[in-house]
Amino acid sequence: MDVIIKNKHRIVVLVFLIGLGILYYCSFSWIGWIIWIFCFLIIEFCGAYFIQLNFHLQTTNKLNTIKPSVMLSFDDGPHAKNTPLVLEILDAHQIKAVFFLIGKNIQGQEEIVKQIVDKGHLIGNHSFSHHHLIDVWSSKRVLDDLKQCQHLIKQYQPQSLLFRPPFGVTNPNIAKAVKQLQLHTIGWNIRSYDTSTQNISEIKQRILNKLKPNSIILLHDRLDVMPKLLNELIPEIKNLGFEFSIELPKPTND
Repeated sequence: MDVIIKNKHRIVVLVFLIGLGILYYCSFSWIGWIIWIFCFLIIEFCGAYFIQLNFHLQTTNKLNTIKPSVMLSFDDGPHAKNTPLVLEILDAHQIKAVFFLIGKNIQGQEEIVKQIVDKGHLIGNHSFSHHHLIDVWSSKRVLDDLKQCQHLIKQYQPQSLLFRPPFGVTNPNIAKAVKQLQLHTIGWNIRSYDTSTQNISEIKQRILNKLKPNSIILLHDRLDVMPKLLNELIPEIKNLGFEFSIELPKPTND
């Protein structure tokens, strides 16, 4: 199964090329070529932008616990104002979470990162730059960027190999960098879309509607709405009988 997962992208490219050969050999019309190329591009797009498909690299998208548990994960921190507030709320509810940090945001916020780790939370690599064009960078540039962030992460949590790609986008160059750095890629199975609205009730209901055992919830600690959202969301999740965990499955080779 692992071989199939690792080679999904290669298999699709191979099938695409074989298809092109058949189209050429059989002298199909230009409509056939367009349809075939369009289908290939759709598959590539979905493979890149839907991390749960494990198209370019294997990701952990849910927990693996016996008890009905969920995990809170936060992207894009640390944030000078809101991350400490989030930490206070997690403390009050006795919950541990995973924070995927942007390397450039660590600089100047070192005390907050130290506070995250001292409180027993996990931290992970969310790239150094979180550049909006990282998905079209060369493999070397991606590797240098992730390596720069990983260097900072290891100063606070030396054992951490957790990684979440910026925007959740994966491609062959990101997969190559992840493999070279031996990172464990963490996705999610509940996307809160908390960056698209400030309506707390809407965000909360979206999460609760999708909630199930072993869920990994994607949130952003940089948002002003996050402290209030957590204060409302956490008790409701607990009332549904769920515990909170950061016990991630052991990674297999990417």
